[in-house]
Amino acid sequence: MNQTSYIEISKSAYKHNIRYLRKKIGPEVRLSSVVKGNAYGHGVNNIVPLAEASGIDHFSVFSAREALDVFRVASSQSDIMIMGYLSDDQLAWAIEHGISFYIFDFDRLEKAIEIAQKTGIRAKIHIEAETGFHRTGFEYAKLPHLVKRMKSHENHLSFEGLCTHYAGAESISNHYRVMNQIKEYRRFLRYFTKHSLQPGLRHTAGSAAAISYPQTTMDMVRIGISQYGYWPSQETFISQFRRKQANNDDLKRVISWKTEVMSLKEVDPGEFVGYGTSYMANKKMKVAIVPVGYANGFSRSLSNTGRVLIRGKRVPVIGTVTMNTFSVNVTDIPHVQKGDEVVIVGKQKRLSISISSFCEMSDLLNYQLLARLPENIPRIVV
Repeated sequence: MNQTSYIEISKSAYKHNIRYLRKKIGPEVRLSSVVKGNAYGHGVNNIVPLAEASGIDHFSVFSAREALDVFRVASSQSDIMIMGYLSDDQLAWAIEHGISFYIFDFDRLEKAIEIAQKTGIRAKIHIEAETGFHRTGFEYAKLPHLVKRMKSHENHLSFEGLCTHYAGAESISNHYRVMNQIKEYRRFLRYFTKHSLQPGLRHTAGSAAAISYPQTTMDMVRIGISQYGYWPSQETFISQFRRKQANNDDLKRVISWKTEVMSLKEVDPGEFVGYGTSYMANKKMKVAIVPVGYANGFSRSLSNTGRVLIRGKRVPVIGTVTMNTFSVNVTDIPHVQKGDEVVIVGKQKRLSISISSFCEMSDLLNYQLLARLPENIPRIVV
């Protein structure tokens, strides 16, 4: 059975974005495609093959569950890195399958050593440094004990990387904090190097840091939102644009979200549309019913404020968005029919609705809206 809407993933847009990012970051820096949150809503099964076709051979995820999703579709030549949650049972699976993972506390370190000893397989670890984000990571004061444990088990551990994460590199308001984090990371690196522990990869930057702080690119960059065609923030884009280092078409949106008109209804003046009394027709109106609602990722906050495209025209959402439907005013569009294409996000003729504008209307971040797109909406690579 078909779903009530579908998502198109643009192969050409994705490849364009990777080419731009490689040019921006440099050819020698390894790109890790961040595909957590079902590849930011784009679908792991779609993005991993596209990334590999674009020369990417490293993927970052949050959990073992997400690592398994990537493992099932990625080439055996690609590397997978778990940045977050990993239970002890999952840790054994990761080690046995050559999947690397962050180490940010001694519990995980000791368990990794124990499993590596039992299996005879070296655990591929990335040590996370606490540089000022205060979420996960080893404090500098813990380094003597950490280094001692790592050196005493060099046969059981492969020091794949030394990493950290920046606290808001997408905003100039965090500049001082980010600069301090860069300094602190370098202090960590000097300590490891001094004690003859050299990480395979130095990696600290996500999309925002790589674009705004070139010194953070190092050996590898974890590219998330930008590979899908979005600037980490409007501030990031404006900053680059003012320096003549960015244009409007540098990043192209990979995703489009479409559905169709389910039915049409005529409403007389003074009648209310949908639940409650939030919208009253002020004249004789033609209303189109669209088979998408908040259960499908179309926020209820878009009631009476959202916009979609039908027949190349931008039309307003009227009334309350329900679980499975919303209504739009198509009074001024001639010849609208059942089955006409409805663009929720994307282009139609000369007009477009971006995720950014969609988010402004629904009071969500790009990241939130993309990650909330239900996995059961079909994704089609075009």
